[in-house]
Amino acid sequence: MEVVVGTCGFSGKGGRRNYYNSFRGVEVQETFYRPVPLETLRRWRSEAPEGFEFTLKAFQGITHPASSPTWRRAKGIKPTENHGFFRPTREVFEGWEYTRSAAQALDASVVVFQTPPSFGPTEENVSNVDTFFSKIDRGSLTLGWEPRGEWLNRPELLEGIFKKHHLIHVVDPFRRMPLVESKVQYFRLHGIGRGEVNYSYKYTEEDLLRLLSIIESLSASKVYVFFNNIQMFQDALRFKELLERR
Repeated sequence: MEVVVGTCGFSGKGGRRNYYNSFRGVEVQETFYRPVPLETLRRWRSEAPEGFEFTLKAFQGITHPASSPTWRRAKGIKPTENHGFFRPTREVFEGWEYTRSAAQALDASVVVFQTPPSFGPTEENVSNVDTFFSKIDRGSLTLGWEPRGEWLNRPELLEGIFKKHHLIHVVDPFRRMPLVESKVQYFRLHGIGRGEVNYSYKYTEEDLLRLLSIIESLSASKVYVFFNNIQMFQDALRFKELLERR
């Protein structure tokens, strides 16, 4: 089994160069908040060492409505009622075309969609998800979805969607396990305790050993493990070192 460890976004002191020297994978966050110029993404790809892996978070125009506070970081982009919730609109599909181009610029193989808790399993939203993933051209990309909110109380519905559209169930393994088996699994770690996220949490040695045990129990051939807490650089580095000692 191959395990790729890193963080959600470039983290730590010393910028990208230090990050490249510390890890062999990163989940790019900038593409979620705004369309980063493809020239910039190609530069990141060219400066990264051979074998380094990029994954990326899909542009929020696909998943997050205009009311989402995440748009405050969009730097001049004004969302409309046609954005978000996988709506079958020109704006949403344009968001996908940018995301796919960004993945190509980074030579990324995995794209992650994260939906806000306000995106619930209504009949309309289920239809939107089905239409979106049926219509887009994903090429050779592996797509993952991290649902939140009321979706988590509808495991049978979610499992059906994941299987129908060949999606990875992106999860925090300290809170739940993927509903579907896959050759590739994708973990995003948001801290333990206090609801769905606890960014201030620092993982203990016991936590990291438990994470290792969870990964070793999987039948996947590849697992991405990206930390997403305040101490993410240090915690990811500790887990990487633990893996290397096994």
